[in-house]
Amino acid sequence: MIEPDTIKLLRECDAGVKMGVASIDDVLPYVRAEGLKQHLNACKDEHEKLKREITEELDRFGDNGKNPSPVAKGMSWMKTEVKLAMHKSDHTIADLMTDGCNMGVKSLNRYLNQYKAAEEFAKDIAKRLIHLEEKLATDMREFL
Repeated sequence: MIEPDTIKLLRECDAGVKMGVASIDDVLPYVRAEGLKQHLNACKDEHEKLKREITEELDRFGDNGKNPSPVAKGMSWMKTEVKLAMHKSDHTIADLMTDGCNMGVKSLNRYLNQYKAAEEFAKDIAKRLIHLEEKLATDMREFL
Protein backbone atom coordinates (compact mmCIF):
# COMPACT_ATOMS: atom_id res chain seq x y z
CA MET A 1 0.00 0.00 0.00
CA ILE A 2 3.00 2.31 -0.16
CA GLU A 3 2.20 3.82 -3.54
CA PRO A 4 -1.49 4.65 -2.84
CA ASP A 5 -0.62 6.24 0.51
CA THR A 6 2.24 8.20 -1.09
CA ILE A 7 -0.03 9.55 -3.81
CA LYS A 8 -2.80 10.39 -1.36
CA LEU A 9 -0.42 12.25 0.95
CA LEU A 10 1.10 14.16 -1.97
CA ARG A 11 -2.40 15.10 -3.17
CA GLU A 12 -3.28 16.52 0.23
CA CYS A 13 -0.01 18.47 0.28
CA ASP A 14 -0.85 19.75 -3.20
CA ALA A 15 -4.27 20.95 -2.07
CA GLY A 16 -2.75 22.50 1.06
CA VAL A 17 -0.10 24.41 -0.89
CA LYS A 18 -2.71 25.71 -3.33
CA MET A 19 -4.95 26.78 -0.46
CA GLY A 20 -2.07 28.56 1.25
CA VAL A 21 -1.07 30.48 -1.88
CA ALA A 22 -4.70 31.43 -2.59
CA SER A 23 -5.15 32.67 0.99
CA ILE A 24 -2.04 34.80 0.81
CA ASP A 25 -3.15 36.20 -2.54
CA ASP A 26 -6.55 37.05 -1.03
CA VAL A 27 -5.04 39.23 1.72
CA LEU A 28 -1.97 40.78 0.06
CA PRO A 29 -3.90 43.70 -1.52
CA TYR A 30 -4.97 44.83 1.97
CA VAL A 31 -1.57 44.65 3.70
CA ARG A 32 -0.17 47.96 4.93
CA ALA A 33 2.94 47.03 6.92
CA GLU A 34 5.98 46.31 4.79
CA GLY A 35 7.17 43.67 7.27
CA LEU A 36 3.90 41.77 7.02
CA LYS A 37 4.01 41.96 3.24
CA GLN A 38 7.56 40.58 3.29
CA HIS A 39 6.59 37.64 5.53
CA LEU A 40 3.62 36.80 3.33
CA ASN A 41 5.57 37.07 0.07
CA ALA A 42 8.43 34.96 1.44
CA CYS A 43 5.98 32.29 2.58
CA LYS A 44 4.20 32.36 -0.76
CA ASP A 45 7.54 31.89 -2.56
CA GLU A 46 8.36 28.89 -0.38
CA HIS A 47 4.89 27.42 -0.98
CA GLU A 48 5.38 27.81 -4.73
CA LYS A 49 8.78 26.05 -4.57
CA LEU A 50 7.21 23.20 -2.65
CA LYS A 51 4.33 23.13 -5.13
CA ARG A 52 6.78 22.56 -7.99
CA GLU A 53 8.39 19.70 -6.07
CA ILE A 54 5.00 18.14 -5.31
CA THR A 55 3.97 18.43 -8.96
CA GLU A 56 7.18 16.70 -10.08
CA GLU A 57 6.58 13.83 -7.67
CA LEU A 58 2.93 13.47 -8.64
CA ASP A 59 3.94 13.49 -12.32
CA ARG A 60 6.19 10.50 -11.60
CA PHE A 61 3.08 8.62 -10.50
CA GLY A 62 1.00 9.92 -13.42
CA ASP A 63 -1.24 11.88 -11.06
CA ASN A 64 -2.64 15.38 -11.61
CA GLY A 65 -2.78 16.34 -7.94
CA LYS A 66 -5.69 17.79 -6.04
CA ASN A 67 -7.31 21.18 -5.77
CA PRO A 68 -8.60 22.47 -2.45
CA SER A 69 -12.22 21.65 -1.74
CA PRO A 70 -14.43 24.31 -3.36
CA VAL A 71 -16.40 24.53 -0.11
CA ALA A 72 -13.27 25.06 2.00
CA LYS A 73 -11.88 27.58 -0.46
CA GLY A 74 -15.20 29.43 -0.63
CA MET A 75 -15.59 29.52 3.13
CA SER A 76 -12.03 30.80 3.53
CA TRP A 77 -12.60 33.51 0.93
CA MET A 78 -15.91 34.53 2.50
CA LYS A 79 -14.41 34.68 6.01
CA THR A 80 -11.57 36.82 4.67
CA GLU A 81 -13.89 39.19 2.85
CA VAL A 82 -16.29 39.58 5.77
CA LYS A 83 -13.56 40.18 8.36
CA LEU A 84 -11.71 42.63 6.13
CA ALA A 85 -14.94 44.46 5.27
CA MET A 86 -15.54 44.97 8.98
CA HIS A 87 -11.97 45.94 9.83
CA LYS A 88 -9.26 46.37 7.22
CA SER A 89 -6.09 46.12 9.26
CA ASP A 90 -2.85 44.22 9.43
CA HIS A 91 -4.09 42.81 12.74
CA THR A 92 -7.10 41.26 10.97
CA ILE A 93 -4.87 39.85 8.24
CA ALA A 94 -2.47 38.35 10.78
CA ASP A 95 -5.41 36.84 12.65
CA LEU A 96 -6.83 35.31 9.45
CA MET A 97 -3.46 33.93 8.39
CA THR A 98 -2.81 32.46 11.84
CA ASP A 99 -6.17 30.67 11.79
CA GLY A 100 -5.48 29.34 8.29
CA CYS A 101 -2.00 28.13 9.24
CA ASN A 102 -3.33 26.37 12.31
CA MET A 103 -6.00 24.62 10.25
CA GLY A 104 -3.38 23.60 7.69
CA VAL A 105 -1.05 22.19 10.36
CA LYS A 106 -3.91 20.24 11.91
CA SER A 107 -5.02 18.79 8.56
CA LEU A 108 -1.53 17.90 7.38
CA ASN A 109 -0.73 16.14 10.66
CA ARG A 110 -3.96 14.18 10.34
CA TYR A 111 -2.96 13.12 6.81
CA LEU A 112 0.53 12.13 7.99
CA ASN A 113 -1.11 9.85 10.56
CA GLN A 114 -3.68 8.56 8.08
CA TYR A 115 -1.19 7.69 5.33
CA LYS A 116 1.45 5.98 7.46
CA ALA A 117 2.60 3.76 4.57
CA ALA A 118 3.58 6.76 2.42
CA GLU A 119 7.17 6.83 1.28
CA GLU A 120 9.56 8.91 3.37
CA PHE A 121 10.07 11.58 0.69
CA ALA A 122 6.32 12.30 0.73
CA LYS A 123 6.28 12.46 4.51
CA ASP A 124 9.23 14.84 4.33
CA ILE A 125 7.33 17.12 1.95
CA ALA A 126 4.34 17.12 4.33
CA LYS A 127 6.59 17.91 7.28
CA ARG A 128 8.25 20.77 5.40
CA LEU A 129 4.83 22.18 4.54
CA ILE A 130 3.80 21.90 8.19
CA HIS A 131 6.99 23.73 9.15
CA LEU A 132 6.20 26.54 6.66
CA GLU A 133 2.72 26.92 8.12
CA GLU A 134 4.04 26.93 11.68
CA LYS A 135 6.68 29.51 10.79
CA LEU A 136 4.15 31.82 9.16
CA ALA A 137 1.86 31.55 12.20
CA THR A 138 4.83 32.50 14.40
CA ASP A 139 5.77 35.38 12.08
CA MET A 140 2.21 36.72 12.32
CA ARG A 141 2.40 37.18 16.10
CA GLU A 142 4.04 40.59 15.91
CA PHE A 143 1.09 41.85 13.84
CA LEU A 144 -1.72 40.49 16.08
